[in-house]
Amino acid sequence: MNSKQQAKSRIWELARQIEEHNHRYYAASQPIISDAEYDALLKELIALEEQYPDLKLPDSPSQRVGTKIDEMFPGVRHQVKMMSLDNTYSIEELRQWDGRARKGLRNQVYEYMVELKIDGVSCGLTYENGVLILASTRGDGTTGEDITHNAKTIRAVPLRLKGRYPPLLEVRGEVYMDKKDFAAVNRDRKDKHDALFANPRNAASGALKLLDSRLTARRKLKFFVHSFGRVEGKFSFKTQEGFLQAAATLGLPVNPHHRLCRDINEVIIACGDFHAMREGLAYDVDGVVIKVNDLRQQQELGTTLKSPRWAVAFKFPAYQATTTIQKIVVQVGRTGVLTPVAELEPVFLAGVTISRATLHNFDEIQRLGAKAGDRVLIERAGDVIPKIIKVVEKAPGHSGFLAPQTCPSCGGPVVREKTGEVAWRCVNLLCPKQIERALAHFASRIAMDIEGLGEAAAAQLLDKGLVDNVAGLYYLRKEDLLDLPLFADKKADNLLAAIEQSKRRPLSKFLYGLGIMNIGEKAAAVLARHFGTLDALMEAGPQELQAAKDIGPVMAQSIVSFFGMPRTRRMMEQFKKAGLNLIEPAPQQQGGRLKDKKFVFTGEMEGLSRQEAGELVESQGGKVIGSVSTATDYVVAGRDPGSKYAKARKLGISILNQKQFEEMVHGQ
Repeated sequence: MNSKQQAKSRIWELARQIEEHNHRYYAASQPIISDAEYDALLKELIALEEQYPDLKLPDSPSQRVGTKIDEMFPGVRHQVKMMSLDNTYSIEELRQWDGRARKGLRNQVYEYMVELKIDGVSCGLTYENGVLILASTRGDGTTGEDITHNAKTIRAVPLRLKGRYPPLLEVRGEVYMDKKDFAAVNRDRKDKHDALFANPRNAASGALKLLDSRLTARRKLKFFVHSFGRVEGKFSFKTQEGFLQAAATLGLPVNPHHRLCRDINEVIIACGDFHAMREGLAYDVDGVVIKVNDLRQQQELGTTLKSPRWAVAFKFPAYQATTTIQKIVVQVGRTGVLTPVAELEPVFLAGVTISRATLHNFDEIQRLGAKAGDRVLIERAGDVIPKIIKVVEKAPGHSGFLAPQTCPSCGGPVVREKTGEVAWRCVNLLCPKQIERALAHFASRIAMDIEGLGEAAAAQLLDKGLVDNVAGLYYLRKEDLLDLPLFADKKADNLLAAIEQSKRRPLSKFLYGLGIMNIGEKAAAVLARHFGTLDALMEAGPQELQAAKDIGPVMAQSIVSFFGMPRTRRMMEQFKKAGLNLIEPAPQQQGGRLKDKKFVFTGEMEGLSRQEAGELVESQGGKVIGSVSTATDYVVAGRDPGSKYAKARKLGISILNQKQFEEMVHGQ
């Protein structure tokens, strides 16, 4: 046997072993090897596939590592509509639903299957001849999005079914994230100054929509199957219980917590039992789903326009507890907005100890009538930030908490700028807390990307008087940093290097980093591309600003007001003196060696992002388009190119590798 034959045999064996271990771990909950041993098998498989790419199996487990996706997710029309469930919130409502089912079945004998309602993202999986060919979101129930690339990274999702499977099978289920994995994701995002996810469901939903499925793979998503859409061929089951058993034999992950009930009284007992186990589960559930077990009876009951009559959700109450407000503190944001936060007597709720809850704004405090000493009901539904629902026992004393007349950080004046606006703001632009938050925002990854500068470092810089605005970062010296508790020699060098590197960031990132009110990341990019330079933007009036796409009068006035302040003008001069870029790469409307040439990118390039490559093309008068057609001039193919590469070859379009592309744009 030659080396290629040996590699082929080993690839088949590794693929079989890895998928068997995936099934044991995610579907059967009976792992027999360590994570390190599993990783070694996967690493060996990937190495062999890279050496012999023609031997890579269409359902190879290496697909779970992920890759970049060329295009936005195309729409998928569901052959069988993915319906939503009606909800019930009380035992009385549940009995009323049972009465309607009994009437619809004309007093036949029937049973119910009760299953946990996983708080996740609905997903359909289609298998053809046992191989996963499509994964889609629910969407509006009629049309969803093709998320096959990302679903393949979920190790609980079998790429090939086990045993005897039908020619075509479409199953539905929930993609979810364990609580501990969700906590790890949010810790990482907090370290990077990214916005935190509100709950595991939002984190899972966001992961399924990522264009780089390697990032999806890192989210450690999981999946439980709960129903089916289509079955073709000889593969029959007559009940929901039979379907769950059949799904398990095929290697599909089925939640172990389900119960067959003879009548509504047993269903009510099951609801109570499942609610009691809720906190001990590794994942979020928000209720149970009750289904008529017999499939023939399901068909007899039928559906409404949007929901089946044979199934209903019983929603658990939100996590709630009572505790006492110890005091109310006021936080100052980077735009000066004051936010009241209640510091609470610590209380254990939904698996964590709660000691703080947002009060949102001062109008909300007045609505609640809340003050220090009051006993309050707090709620934590779906792991979101706790909030106060109502005061259950008032403490003696003054009538309530009033908005401060001065800023708690700087003592400056506080105003409500517009009639009807709920936000109160500190208008002192030198407020230390505003500057601290502004420094952290300016340094964030999606702004100037200054690694090592978070709120703690920003606070120390302000406390020592080393900076008084964001421009002051560019005048820091190493000896300044070494005086701070957070900084040793190497960390100081790293921060200064990151600050120096940030000078090359484009104008769009700089504008977003300034934190101008009403100007988010998208608006900053639009303005930078439209005006090209900071000077041009600073001199623009309201009408000129509104000529830019999607810039309305409120945004325009925010920009005029910001750049009209003398302090802002002085700060811009500091940036210029420090040598920041302050321009945006833009297409050359006239001339350029790539004038009017249309480029399509596919695959991954080394050391060059898709956005950076596109900017290179546009800087030479070319245009980047999303799909390959006869109008395309060049397709640039990086590592692991997608379907665009094959289409370009079929149409005879010029294909460039990364080296050829870079030589072209740099005129070599």
